[in-house]
Amino acid sequence: METVENLISIVIPCYCSENTLEAVINEIKGEFSKHTQYRYEIILVNDFSKDGTYDVIKELAMKDHQIVGVSFSQNFGQASAIMAGLRKTTGKYIICMDDDGQMPIESMFDLVNELDRGSDVAFGAYESVKQRWYRNLGSLVNVKMSEILLGKPKDLYMSSFWCAKRYVIEEMLKYDGSFPYLAGLFLRITKNMTSVPVIHRERADGRSGYTFFKLLNLWMNGFTAFSVKPLRFATLCGVLSAIAGFIFGLVTIIRKIINPDMMMGYASILTLMLFIGGMIMMLLGIMGEYIGRVYICLNKAPQYVVKEIIDYREYTD
Repeated sequence: METVENLISIVIPCYCSENTLEAVINEIKGEFSKHTQYRYEIILVNDFSKDGTYDVIKELAMKDHQIVGVSFSQNFGQASAIMAGLRKTTGKYIICMDDDGQMPIESMFDLVNELDRGSDVAFGAYESVKQRWYRNLGSLVNVKMSEILLGKPKDLYMSSFWCAKRYVIEEMLKYDGSFPYLAGLFLRITKNMTSVPVIHRERADGRSGYTFFKLLNLWMNGFTAFSVKPLRFATLCGVLSAIAGFIFGLVTIIRKIINPDMMMGYASILTLMLFIGGMIMMLLGIMGEYIGRVYICLNKAPQYVVKEIIDYREYTD
């Protein structure tokens, strides 16, 4: 599809949001009524919700033909849902937000203004995040991992509320791997990114679809898809363990020569063996994750499978 200059595309991954989605859409429309120089299109991607979310999407798309509905055949995760939505966009600028009503939709055009000033990507930066403790912990781990493994600037706040230029999205869509990791894609494409202070709202209904294990899977995507530093860490641990073992053995031999009656320290040897064995198992696990994901990619596992699309734009343009 050709890019439309005065069009802003909004991508919303949806999961079990039948009670909040319509209010989010109405608020988005209200903001565009204040900025009549722009048109909008909204891409709603249903990530195999267990409730009536897709029925709500179909109803919204019937009422407003600038709303497009996409439905997955199974749950593929938020990142895959966003990638599917991005492939349906045609706007000059693309905004991504959540479906739970916690995004500060009134700040949407603050992000757009940052792109007009020259930034390639603008993220909403929350002063305080209103979510469960394990989500806060997961976000902290994700931030530190991005800084250490991917080179994210410490002063850049990366959230799920962002606005990006078309060329950035086109580059992102060239990635067809099975495990998309959006922060890694952004950092691979451009360093011209900024953060805009915004307010994070209270959740209006329900609870987050992110469990601890989904967060763990997200971290592993970042570890294995966009950095080889964990493998270098494994190599370093192996070298340090070998040096420590050599030194320990040398010290033991010297002590035995000096004092032949000295009893050998079985407890210390057992402790050292357990430590080294644990390190070996952990590092083998890291390498196994890499090998497993390479195997899955070689088998061309899809990012997502689309079951149904509702798109009336071709009939109304």
